[in-house]
Amino acid sequence: MNFFKAYVLVFEMAHEFKRILSFKNILREMSVLFLGPRQTGKSTFVENTFPQALRLDLLDSSLFRDLQKNPNALKELVAGANSNLIFVDEVQKIPELLDVVQSLMREKPNLRFILSGSSARKLRKQGTNLLGGRAFPAYFHPICSKEFLHHRKDSSTPSLDTLLTRGGLPSILNAKDPSQQLNAYVGVYIQEEIRAEALTRNLGDFNRFLDIAALTNGEQIDFSGIARDVQLSPRTVASYYGILQDTLIGYLLEPYRKTKTRKAVATPKFYFFDLGVVHRLIGREKLPKGTPELGKALEHFIFTELLAYKDYVDNTLALFYWRSLTQFEVDFVVQIKNEIWGIEVKSTDHVDKDDFKGLRALAEEIPHLKKIVVCMAIRPSKTSDEITVLPLQTFCEKLWSKSLI
Repeated sequence: MNFFKAYVLVFEMAHEFKRILSFKNILREMSVLFLGPRQTGKSTFVENTFPQALRLDLLDSSLFRDLQKNPNALKELVAGANSNLIFVDEVQKIPELLDVVQSLMREKPNLRFILSGSSARKLRKQGTNLLGGRAFPAYFHPICSKEFLHHRKDSSTPSLDTLLTRGGLPSILNAKDPSQQLNAYVGVYIQEEIRAEALTRNLGDFNRFLDIAALTNGEQIDFSGIARDVQLSPRTVASYYGILQDTLIGYLLEPYRKTKTRKAVATPKFYFFDLGVVHRLIGREKLPKGTPELGKALEHFIFTELLAYKDYVDNTLALFYWRSLTQFEVDFVVQIKNEIWGIEVKSTDHVDKDDFKGLRALAEEIPHLKKIVVCMAIRPSKTSDEITVLPLQTFCEKLWSKSLI
């Protein structure tokens, strides 16, 4: 599939989903640095939400050449605009533009910018000022459960199965051949972007690392073990994980370390930004009921839901996992306002006392812990010690309606 066809398909699919994120109120006060992985629909979202904005797309080769040669030419383009809202797409391609943007912000206080990008690495690497706090960082994610269920609300039996098997990229969700689309995404948009930005000298080494990173997705990072598997140094492996984070392809989940009686591990976990991308990297095509593969997919899905909720609804949310040195574990620890939630994810439809061990151990450390198990049960239930058991879809609906606790 060529680039133009892929772009058109992404544009068409992105139109079908009503997105949750809103930064209209923020733009009244300041500009926005709008970051998110490629093909999540950032450009379409901005064009639909702010049709009056002047769009400057740095994927346009002519515009790219002009501004790369002379970043100050941006001032002339802004001066000739009929809008005080300027949308610069793919801003990381010319990081020097941020200096010009900052100058324009000082000269014209009523001017607002939406600066969209899929990588913050090049901006930081070149020492760019990142606007000195004059732009609010907003993050965009693949389609979340609320957006997907709203899209499928006319269906007699809307479910999240498609998100679990295909991931949340708009172009993949309704594709006739999602495997082909995901192959194109992984090949063109992940590997080629890394090559284009010269983030690593050896793409073969990076591709071997990428396969192992996908196989260990959602697990504690073992830098030495992965280094042995891909025949690289632990330092190189650590730098590759840094590349995935800076290009928004993945995220670290730090351990919760405030327990006193049961000492916690100190190693973070790593999750890719999209479940479908992981499926494609490791060649996983099915998620049979009751298998470890389904369990890992469910856990990853809950991670992406919580991350999107943090960036769309409440950025005070802090997200961790907990594992004690004696192997008690809780998949997610969520600090939000004055509450702490412990969330355990299970792929079974019948949970038993062994599924509650981690939560009960953590509750001994955190007396007012809100204990939640997310699973494939048909209906919600509650144990005698206040552990709430929720079906997957019920959990998602309660999360986005702010009625989880």
